[in-house]
Amino acid sequence: MQIQVNGEQRGCQAGATVGDLLRELAIKTERVAVELNLEILDRKDFDHRSLKQGDRVEVMSFIGGGAPANVHGRGRGVVHAE
Repeated sequence: MQIQVNGEQRGCQAGATVGDLLRELAIKTERVAVELNLEILDRKDFDHRSLKQGDRVEVMSFIGGGAPANVHGRGRGVVHAE
């Protein structure tokens, strides 16, 4: 069957679950959120939600980062005491 994953068409085994898909894609579930047909899924449901023909899956990864506090605003007329 065909599903859409992050905007791209992809083949998938009939009866596969969201958890099966994530394992196939080598995605660790600890740091992702999954949306299935505009519904955000609870992580505990990944192995219980079966995929169907035409489903739309969005997988979003959480990435930490940012700039140090003394960098924000540089070049925008902000004065920094260092």
